[in-house]
Amino acid sequence: MTRAAIFALLLGTPAFGSEDIPDQYPQSVLYSKPVEVIPHVFSAIGATAPPTYENAGHNNNLSFIVTGDGVIVVNSGASFKLAQALHDEIRAVTDQPVKLVIVENGQGHAMLGNGYWAGQGVPILAHVEAAAEFEDGSAQDLASLHRYARENAEGTVIALPTETFAEAKTITMGDVTLQVMHLGPAHSPGDTQVWIPAWGMMIAGDIAFHERMPPIFEGTCTACWIETWDSALMPLNPTYVIPGHGHPTNLAQVTRYTRDYLVDLRSKIGAHLEDGGDLAGAYYVDQSRWQHLDTFEELATKNAGVVFAEMEFE
Repeated sequence: MTRAAIFALLLGTPAFGSEDIPDQYPQSVLYSKPVEVIPHVFSAIGATAPPTYENAGHNNNLSFIVTGDGVIVVNSGASFKLAQALHDEIRAVTDQPVKLVIVENGQGHAMLGNGYWAGQGVPILAHVEAAAEFEDGSAQDLASLHRYARENAEGTVIALPTETFAEAKTITMGDVTLQVMHLGPAHSPGDTQVWIPAWGMMIAGDIAFHERMPPIFEGTCTACWIETWDSALMPLNPTYVIPGHGHPTNLAQVTRYTRDYLVDLRSKIGAHLEDGGDLAGAYYVDQSRWQHLDTFEELATKNAGVVFAEMEFE
């Protein structure tokens, strides 16, 4: 990918993501080859579709930072093979060893590759809540991986993070000082952001979406997510944002498609509740403003139902 193309992505151009593209890197189990987003920060951009055999479960972003004295990986990936493939790409870029893996949440696509990195002797860092969520759901995540990924699930074992943090952790490695942060409640328990202040770079994880619709889980507090966005993310004002899913972009773009989507959906559900509407009717609130986003068909009605349940007794 050319520098011009990367620059267009960072300006927020949304046209590059499509859940209809089955694979952008056929010679690798990775969905796409890592690109250098800014100097020393690379990301292998996952599919904006649900996990499938065709994308081998690489439907989130797998990033790494070349520090001058080692490499920091963000997300271990959805399987042993994806982690191994990312490591192959890292070795093609630098001979610096991987010294740390940071995982952005407790979902399988962030942590099921832990076993590969643990086998390499690399520490794996997670938020305490994300580690607990993975421990509770990892067997189900692994079973799901075997169902859709088939032979691409081979070698994957459950391995828990080796280190945890509760609020924030500052790491200096080589020429880079970064902050591993849990800004507050957002998409899922223990959502983690990697912030490099000197470069204006935020590897945001699943607090931020723009090319695909944000999934809202049962138990997600959307009011809290908005509050976290306004009070903790916005003041940092990152120049560059690598979201959990979709191409690198900027703060305005992820604000439009994450915070503004949540505000809009809550407004629609709130009006529906004021009119005496029930759960069945909540599924049909107007979300047409967002229908161009990938995974709209899979998620829009589910999101409406979850937000109705959240707001019914607020």
